[in-house]
Amino acid sequence: MKQYFDTNHDDVVSAKEVLQFFLHFFTKVALYVIFILLILIFILFLLFFIDLLYNIHSGEDKPPLFDAYVIVSPSMVPTINVEDAIVIKRMDPEDLKQGDIISYLGTDSYYSGKVITHRIIGIEKSSDGDLLFRTKGDNNNVADGVLVNEDNVYGKVLLRIPKLGYIRRFLSTYFGWILCIALPLLYLILSEVIRVRKMIRKKKEQEDAIEII
Repeated sequence: MKQYFDTNHDDVVSAKEVLQFFLHFFTKVALYVIFILLILIFILFLLFFIDLLYNIHSGEDKPPLFDAYVIVSPSMVPTINVEDAIVIKRMDPEDLKQGDIISYLGTDSYYSGKVITHRIIGIEKSSDGDLLFRTKGDNNNVADGVLVNEDNVYGKVLLRIPKLGYIRRFLSTYFGWILCIALPLLYLILSEVIRVRKMIRKKKEQEDAIEII
């Protein structure tokens, strides 16, 4: 078996031990990344429910403070690509300006009832004093045919997470969940159990040696 030596040539580490080390390291990194993402999601959900309870208590009907979507249309390419995830934040319509990317409820015949994410290219006011936003997808040749009323705006895009939609889709499958979460977690648990057993056995051998002496 191929051997690996340190710079002092005092210790010999087998290829199997090297492989186990890197496998353990990358598994822990992957699980830490997933754990951090879950914490971020938990924080967003916590803010979401706190804001929701406040709105219910105050009798206000507002969109969620934070929300997230996965992009399924190429209309914003290359700024936002298909299968990218976006995080939006509810904004006061007065704070929105030309150039902002917003998510809103589509009202024209083609996009009716769908959540659209496009860029503001113009701002007008209705006869009632409501703000109206003219929008356009960065990848579209023409502006959207219908102005977006401020009441239909869900929020401004704060964050884009590239290709997260692919990961979400893969993790939603049985195979993906086992491969990316269950197996690494099981590996870490078994590794820790084996490590603890070795420590206990080593300690017992040392105690037995002391008794013999």
